[in-house]
Amino acid sequence: MARFKLTIEYDGSPYKGWQVNKGETTVQGKLLEASFEVFGTEGIEVYGAGRTDAGVHALGQVAHLDVDTRLKPLQVQHKLNDILPQSINILAVEPVHARFHARHHAVARSYVYVISRRRSALFKRNVWWVKDHLDVESMQDASQVFLGLKDFRSFGRVLRKDESTKVEIQHVGIHECGETILVHIIGSHFLWNQVRRMVGVLVEVGRGAMSRSHVEQFMKQDSERPAQLTAPPSGLYLESVYYEGETVSRDPSWPVVVQ
Repeated sequence: MARFKLTIEYDGSPYKGWQVNKGETTVQGKLLEASFEVFGTEGIEVYGAGRTDAGVHALGQVAHLDVDTRLKPLQVQHKLNDILPQSINILAVEPVHARFHARHHAVARSYVYVISRRRSALFKRNVWWVKDHLDVESMQDASQVFLGLKDFRSFGRVLRKDESTKVEIQHVGIHECGETILVHIIGSHFLWNQVRRMVGVLVEVGRGAMSRSHVEQFMKQDSERPAQLTAPPSGLYLESVYYEGETVSRDPSWPVVVQ
């Protein structure tokens, strides 16, 4: 049995998220279907580093694949890509130790969220069009409230009873290019819907409907308000997953630039 590390990009628009779910089309499900076709064997497993939600994209999702094969990594990559739909592409395949685990061994993850200041005919499924003027400086100032190891119970929920709502946020950067605003967030891990709620709150700050003090209050006590402001999945991208010994980059990827 061989174990491979897969680095994957995908347009999440056609899928009901990453995780296999009976009766629904998912990214993990498509990878398993392609693997069965390539290897023609039972017992194939594909484990992702994170569960992206329906409509969320990835620039560098990581998964590990367990399969009984003598194919070389590049052969595995090419054969899987020949079968996978155009919306899913394997960027790299590497042999890894049998104990490597895509999720458990990850030490950090980064997301980018793409906001468009104008209506786009080309990128509707890949951005969030915000019609109102956004004060980027106010957003950047308020975003610093998130830094450090803090309790994000108002910004996401846990999927298991034994899971903590404490998350370490290492970096939040807000960048402008043309009509595009990019929110770049790096953390140890993320709660369900956490990034989209963080972005939704920051957009309200940018609109002038909230201030930094509101964000500080959300971090101090439970509030339903961030959930009500959840940003749409269309603009969210899992950018990178980092492992021991890898350098975490604070230079964001630009998946979409609306000029």
